[in-house]
Amino acid sequence: MTQPVPAPLLPRDSTAWPGAVVRFGPFTLVQGERLLLREGTAVELGGRAMDVLLVLVARANTVVSKQELLALAWPGVVVSDGSLRFQITMLRQALGDGADGARYIANIVGRGYSFVAAVSHGDASAHEAAPAAPAQDDRLPAQLAGMVGRLEDLDAISAQLRTRRFVTVTGSGGVGKTTVAVRTGHDLLPFFEGEVFFIDLAALSDGALVPTAIASMLRLSVRSTDPVPSLLAYLRERRMLLILDNCEHVIEEAALLAQRISLAAPGVHILATSREALRTQGEHVHRLEPLASPPDQPGITVGDVLAYPAARLFVDRAVAGGARLELDDVDARIVAGICRKLDGVALAIELAARRVATYGLQQTAALLDERLTLSWPGQRTAQPRHQTLQATLDWSYQLLDDGEREVLCQLPVFVGDFSLEAARQVVVVPALSQEQVIAAIASLAEKSLLAVHRSGVRPMFRLLESTRAYALSKADAQAFDAVCLRHAMYFRRRLEQVAATDAAFSGDAGRAADVADLGNVRAALRWCFEPGGAPALGTALAAAAVPAFLAMSLLAECQRWSERALGELDEASRGSPTEMNLQAALGLSQMFTRGNSEQVRHALERSLAVAEELGDGASQVQLLARLQIFHERIGDFVVSLDYAQRSVAVAGTIADPTAHATANSLLGLCRHLTGDQAAARPLLEAAIAGAVHPVHGSTIYSGFDHGNRARIALARTLWLQGRPDQAVVLARQAVDEARALGHPVTICIALIWAVSVYLWVGDLELAERDIDSFIAYAESHSLTPYLAVGRGVKGELALRSGDPARGVAAIERCLVELHELRYELLTTAFNLTLAEGLILIGRIGEAVALLDQTLAHVHANGDLYNLPELLRVKARALSGDPVQAEQCLRESLDWSRRQGARGWELRTAMDMARLWSASGRNGQGRALLQDVLAGYDEGFGTADLREASALLASLDEPGSEPRRAANNA
Repeated sequence: MTQPVPAPLLPRDSTAWPGAVVRFGPFTLVQGERLLLREGTAVELGGRAMDVLLVLVARANTVVSKQELLALAWPGVVVSDGSLRFQITMLRQALGDGADGARYIANIVGRGYSFVAAVSHGDASAHEAAPAAPAQDDRLPAQLAGMVGRLEDLDAISAQLRTRRFVTVTGSGGVGKTTVAVRTGHDLLPFFEGEVFFIDLAALSDGALVPTAIASMLRLSVRSTDPVPSLLAYLRERRMLLILDNCEHVIEEAALLAQRISLAAPGVHILATSREALRTQGEHVHRLEPLASPPDQPGITVGDVLAYPAARLFVDRAVAGGARLELDDVDARIVAGICRKLDGVALAIELAARRVATYGLQQTAALLDERLTLSWPGQRTAQPRHQTLQATLDWSYQLLDDGEREVLCQLPVFVGDFSLEAARQVVVVPALSQEQVIAAIASLAEKSLLAVHRSGVRPMFRLLESTRAYALSKADAQAFDAVCLRHAMYFRRRLEQVAATDAAFSGDAGRAADVADLGNVRAALRWCFEPGGAPALGTALAAAAVPAFLAMSLLAECQRWSERALGELDEASRGSPTEMNLQAALGLSQMFTRGNSEQVRHALERSLAVAEELGDGASQVQLLARLQIFHERIGDFVVSLDYAQRSVAVAGTIADPTAHATANSLLGLCRHLTGDQAAARPLLEAAIAGAVHPVHGSTIYSGFDHGNRARIALARTLWLQGRPDQAVVLARQAVDEARALGHPVTICIALIWAVSVYLWVGDLELAERDIDSFIAYAESHSLTPYLAVGRGVKGELALRSGDPARGVAAIERCLVELHELRYELLTTAFNLTLAEGLILIGRIGEAVALLDQTLAHVHANGDLYNLPELLRVKARALSGDPVQAEQCLRESLDWSRRQGARGWELRTAMDMARLWSASGRNGQGRALLQDVLAGYDEGFGTADLREASALLASLDEPGSEPRRAANNA
């Protein structure tokens, strides 16, 4: 008998099933999704078996005759009794009917079948789809429906990942490795609490970018030429699953990095896919074999053939493509032959199956056989693509019309996903209109030569890896250069439009990644700078791309392409906005990745000169800010102040609130650091009040938030002015705001300066917590100078906690590192703390020499805010000479009052009161301390004010010794 094979259909009688969800035993059946779950896990079920189940469950506990069942499940076609029995058998096996007494489908002899299990109904709104994890955005692709023949593989891989952590799925091209990996990721979402990340390495042509690709998917900012240490540091304490897909073309780099992650991060599990094993320590290889195909066996029947997953997949895809198969035993053997000739490779089977609707089963087999006999000798070869897939693609290509072929051969210019709009601009076929090009793309998608998925509301297309390589081999080299030119021009325009109209490049790195499409941008840049490319276009493209690189903290790439583009800059482009942006990007990226070199200064100064020639006021303010920060970082506070004052002058000439706020922030910070707290406070408050989103797209991405830096600088200023409670509140607000902004450097700046406030008020516990967080961020983002700073602060905490020897050693090491990095912003503060530690461990002479050297330095370089405290600590070191000690304290009091630094004044007043008390001048000490304390109306729970109150009380007690706090060296 013949067996017409139906298209998958839901029951037509919607009234037969009042809800969209039915539950029975451990199973949940979701009608609209044609999905069967067993305790939350999807059950593999063929399309026909699903149709039968839907009908039986809709008529649960009633007898459905064979004729009625076939009419409801497959209306309008005829199916043999034997084939129906086969589907019932497959369905019973899937349900475990009969196991442990469970009964679901009963055969009522002479009448039909009945679903006999108790069922409960629900609606779609009440359905909680167990296998669907919380929104994964772009972490994990959607799983494909209707996977066939992979249940055992899925179970084995999941079990191996749970116990062995590192599994590589190997197999030939097109066998289904990616599909299995994606499904495994979805299955393991609950086990990893949603932390599953899919990294497609197919878009990479350079193995050195493997760490960057992983870091980008993790939204991890990379601020180093070598991202691996920060990546390992980030992963070390985390628990997640990383899926590294398509490793074979970058296998050396992928293998090395996978091994390092496996060894360094015990909570990270790795699932890799590759055509060959990575051959690294700790790897467990799972070979994904082709789908089992029916044997070449005389007398094999249709039921026997459909028991094999390769045949089921072929029939499923053929029917889905519109074919109406009437399988008898003879036709079933043809299907078996096709599956064997395609070696059970899923992609090859799907491509062939979709031709059945056009050519019929027998002609499809004949055409395929002709191509295979010409191009496939029956063995695997050393070619990049497996011969089975090559043969299928050859055959599929021949079936395209001329227009479709030309379109297909231009699409490989895209790396990864591309939109219809991009294709419309890049793909040009003289014989086709734009509408016909779009129609050809739709046709290629229908013929499975293009994968399609949705990104938000728009469809995105992607050439399968093997198809892309095949199409490249068919493309004419000269014609393809023209495609590459249009591709580069399109992405240049797109980046420029985004920068002009979208805030993506000055905020969320994830949003920036979405709109930038860096895989295609990188490919375009490589082509532009290759021999025979378009270097002038490449320089413009690089200038357009650097804001995206900076927004995503891809500083090494930013430096690389900026430097390359500047090397290709022609004379006509000298002094242009292109050169300005490239020089600015080069200076900023090198500042963070290579330190504060003269090359950085030269690049920023050149960029500023161009901005001045162009009359670009907004860019001038941003570049003056870069130069202010550069000189601040190298410890030249006088020059830094000059750049800040220039930024205020320029901002005053343009109507840009962002420029005004930035300039106020710069000048306020400089006034704070140079010791003018009265001038600093209103400037910082104005910067905070004026912080708004840029009116114009920022030409140079700042790398951190000026408004937040103003907030944390204001917190420090408030403490110095005698407002410790307000200072702590504002410091905490700044840290919270920085975390919400998500900028790594902004967070680090907020944390380190907040820690200084906590140390000043004596909250060592809060300081310890935030410095640990600071160090973690610095490690994760390769902020090398900040790592040294963090270790120095840990030394200060050791000193304040009663271990001065350990603290001194840590600070000494920190200073050596900072000098080597030419990072001198915090040198004075660390010298001050180091001197305190040296005094505590008895190295008085070294302390005095260090303090004298530091005092000379601050007078020369301008960071005067620490001057009163340096003089106070020097008085401590000179305690054996009361006359000199008193002179230092008098100078400290004078500078404190000139700077409006009541915080330093209080500390000096306490030391002076003790000194005077020792020589019998209690009254003078009491009067001085009372006068300073009278200026405070808050902060009485902080360490200094508690100590001052206790000291004042002791001065009122005849014969008592003045008290000294243990933590105030």
